[in-house]
Amino acid sequence: MDFSKLEQNMIDMLKEEQIKLGYRNETVRLYYPILSLNRMFQTDLDAVQMAAALREFCGLAEERFGKIEVSYAGDRFCFAIPPQGAEYVHAHMDGTEFISDLIHTVAGHAAIDEVLQQFYKHSDHVHVETVGNGEFDYLVYFEDGIPDSFRYCITDEDGHINYHRFTIEDYQDFMEN
Repeated sequence: MDFSKLEQNMIDMLKEEQIKLGYRNETVRLYYPILSLNRMFQTDLDAVQMAAALREFCGLAEERFGKIEVSYAGDRFCFAIPPQGAEYVHAHMDGTEFISDLIHTVAGHAAIDEVLQQFYKHSDHVHVETVGNGEFDYLVYFEDGIPDSFRYCITDEDGHINYHRFTIEDYQDFMEN
């Protein structure tokens, strides 16, 4: 089974957290619904089968992240990533990542044009779509998946910008439901 999407997603989530909250050498918990995990692995596993697959992932990732503990309740899995994993991600961040620029721009109460400029700073292949679905105002992503393949759903609430980012598959599911 190819675990690369899960590992990259975990790294991306840890980076985002460390940029927003600051680096702390502590255990971090990330939660994933089984539906998202099955999409990442292109499988249709039940919870027991997924737990078995994730034990394999934990063994493969242990050198980088330390001993990850996985638990689940119903269709939601919790990954308890030890301090070694937080340190691994922190050591591989250089502060020039797109997500760092985006978070710092949004935190500064920037206008939507300033936020979009961060996307264009990192790529010439940016998709910007005005969306009037009542959930968010803009869908923005990098057309070639570089520097990342997330779908950014951006809302401008009276001059205060918020964003949520989704994997491609989770975004599609969000829009279908």
